[in-house]
Amino acid sequence: MKPFTQINGLVCPLDRANVDTDAIIPKQFLKSIKRSGFGPNLFDEWRYLDHGEPGMDNSVRPTNPDFVLNFPRFRGAEVLLARENFGCGSSREHAPWAIEDYGFRALIAPSFADIFFNNCFKNGLLPIVQPAEVVDQLFSEAAQSEGYRLSIDLQAQTVTTPSGQSFPFEITAHRKHCLLNGLDEIGLTLAHADEIRAFEAAHQQRQPWLFV
Repeated sequence: MKPFTQINGLVCPLDRANVDTDAIIPKQFLKSIKRSGFGPNLFDEWRYLDHGEPGMDNSVRPTNPDFVLNFPRFRGAEVLLARENFGCGSSREHAPWAIEDYGFRALIAPSFADIFFNNCFKNGLLPIVQPAEVVDQLFSEAAQSEGYRLSIDLQAQTVTTPSGQSFPFEITAHRKHCLLNGLDEIGLTLAHADEIRAFEAAHQQRQPWLFV
């Protein structure tokens, strides 16, 4: 998992509330359990004018010119700005996979669905909760200023606007440690590989009949 320390990222404003995981990555794309390859189908039903299926060449599909991800000014965005209850619906982990694979590193919203929120941390994404009035301000500034970027510092736990205004955010110490060091649950376990091997060796000596 890619570590998250700090970014100065272009903001893409998705001005919709209650965005569910089926909208984030539709059900027909859930056939793979790899974490990569889902980015081209992120928000597929909003992003394209036809019905997408696995294996289609997305580069030749007709795109929706009115959908924000298709605006040239937001290409390469790393920060997704959203409204309340983002990531509601089913618990599919493919949703944060698709968001991360597209290129987003952080999400900012007034609230997130619990399971989606937890899955983000497990996949290198930083979901940031901010008060509704702060999110309103960020939407307004992003609309008025092309190339609007936010500086996000995980160590300091701050989101800073181009004008220098800074907003703090909360994160647990454990999640912060994992993101800063690029550790998913497997990586966190492997960090204790020496202790695990020592335990297994001692266990085999104590009860060798279990290993015959």
